Amino acid sequence: MDPIRNPFAPGAGSQPPELAGREEVREQVRIAIERTRIGRPAKSVMLIGLRGAGKTVLLDRMRLDAEGRHVQTVRLEAPEGRSLPAMLAPQLRQALHQLSLNVRARKLARRGLRALAGFAKALKVKYADIEVGIDLEPEPGLADNGDLEQDLQALLAAAGEAAKAGGTALALFIDELQYVREDELAALITALHGTAQRAWPVVLIGAGLPQLRGRMGSAKSYAERMFDFQTIGPLPRPAAERAVVKPCAEQNVEIASRALDLIVRETEGYPYFLQEWGKHAWDAAARSPIGEKDVKAASAVAIAALDASFFGVRFDRLTPKEKLYLRAMAELGPGPHRSGEIARKLGVTVREVAPLRADLIAKGMIWSPIHGDTAFTVPLFDAFMRRIMPFRPRRR
Repeated sequence: MDPIRNPFAPGAGSQPPELAGREEVREQVRIAIERTRIGRPAKSVMLIGLRGAGKTVLLDRMRLDAEGRHVQTVRLEAPEGRSLPAMLAPQLRQALHQLSLNVRARKLARRGLRALAGFAKALKVKYADIEVGIDLEPEPGLADNGDLEQDLQALLAAAGEAAKAGGTALALFIDELQYVREDELAALITALHGTAQRAWPVVLIGAGLPQLRGRMGSAKSYAERMFDFQTIGPLPRPAAERAVVKPCAEQNVEIASRALDLIVRETEGYPYFLQEWGKHAWDAAARSPIGEKDVKAASAVAIAALDASFFGVRFDRLTPKEKLYLRAMAELGPGPHRSGEIARKLGVTVREVAPLRADLIAKGMIWSPIHGDTAFTVPLFDAFMRRIMPFRPRRR
């Protein structure tokens, strides 16, 4: 079949042709933002899930939904090694500039920009990576104490006041929140708590790996009462089938029931994998309908593509010892596994590998569902590890 007409879109953050099974959380976020806009209390929302579950895609779609309702948005992705103030400052500058174009919000938006100028200047010593150009002079005493927790609260309050004057809300969409340092995460939670107490229209829609819930609780004990944590997991079967069938039908292509069943089974319903298998099944088929034989041929190509990109880029970041630890986990199966079982597989004690485990959690490769348990953050990674390297445990 014509590869140009192939509707599937595997890729980091690529919008799928059919965003199936996420209607409920999209509506929840819409209600939270709109309640915030009119001064009603609303919890911010955290999307929690494994890699490949579609958190980034969902976050971006909800941001576009909000912008379609004339909500002022800020979009960030928190990479490892960069400070939250450095990421936030230029995006807030852009949002405040947009608000300043609104006649009703202009005066307060300009005050927000002065707050941002003071914020950046006061924190430059501690956060050297802050780079933001603002023509306005800082307003003395406004977000310029040099204390992140206090200054961020004052800055978001000023931005929220401008958004309220403009009849809108400020929605912060932040991806990969698990990489934000705990003290910076605590400052963000405190700032949001302050704006909520004063009913300023500021709301956070965040996304991160499963360990984010625990990190937020460690940063501020009241975080669990401020946020709705929504688990974004594999799609239920009807939604997974729709994610494949509907894009094909829109191109007048059918897919046989056994072929569809095989795709859902191979992908376990994870949205990213559905796109990968859908793309390669389309390319493997000579004509409609896409059959079981086409999907079997596509599976080998899809797995090779995942090994080279989705799995491979994460594997390449690991040290030899980290690779061996994950290979021992893979030997035990998909997981989760007790830390003691992994250590025994390696022929070492739990204490010996504890720092290694902590490093892998920090890198976002594994997480702890409950105390003492360890699980992969990447679905199907156990099978990849078994394909990519043999298991040779250290012998005492």
